[in-house]
Amino acid sequence: MKLLKTVPVLMVAAGVFVSMHAFADDAVFTVMDDPSSAKSPFEGTLNGGYLSQAGNTKSSSLTADSTLTWYGDTTAWSLWGNASNTSSNDVRSSEKYAAGGRSRYNMTDYDYLFSQASWLTDRYNGYHARDVLTAGYGHQFLNGPVHSLRFEFGPGVRYDKFTNDDTETTALGYASGMYAWQMTDNTKFTQGVSVFGANDTTVNSETALNVAINAHFALKVAYNVTWNSEPPSSAPNHTDRKTAVTIGYKM
Repeated sequence: MKLLKTVPVLMVAAGVFVSMHAFADDAVFTVMDDPSSAKSPFEGTLNGGYLSQAGNTKSSSLTADSTLTWYGDTTAWSLWGNASNTSSNDVRSSEKYAAGGRSRYNMTDYDYLFSQASWLTDRYNGYHARDVLTAGYGHQFLNGPVHSLRFEFGPGVRYDKFTNDDTETTALGYASGMYAWQMTDNTKFTQGVSVFGANDTTVNSETALNVAINAHFALKVAYNVTWNSEPPSSAPNHTDRKTAVTIGYKM
């Protein structure tokens, strides 16, 4: 009881429905979507975490995301969304929401076509909205139970609405690679990288380690990096980083 009186009250509730897969970020799609390796016609994940602190410092942080994927014989469709916000002393310091969809069609065991669209709002990093549409060709280099590796690329278009209400439509080139390593029966490592090449090139990376607790729950550590060659003037830093440790549930 004495210890409770000498420290600030800290309440942590983390891991509300967090997936055993690497979650789909707004720019790095790391969820497995190869219909040839699907174990069921549907896979869904709900992800989230919450941190609240009160006392000498008052702060809160909330993150949540979800991915739903349907598989056919040669096709896969995915819908995803994520949200995060942080405040300190009742002042909001970050707020980000994203949603998107993706489709994949296997032409052969290794070659496929894809299309994807996404929407993002991240006003503390300069964007009221960022809409991206891409399509192209992909190759599945590895698709074994231990190692998985794919690479895809294609053209795209991006529409930006900045926080100063300026707008811009840009043609771009897209490329992405994703590697997964099933290290043990319970431990999986994933690394995803995507590049959106334009007059202001954006590079995104997600590194994650997933450790299964049982058939439904797992612990995940993820590190995300986004780099922009020409960030908006209202958010001039080139690089944003995010680290998350969560537990969660797979449907």
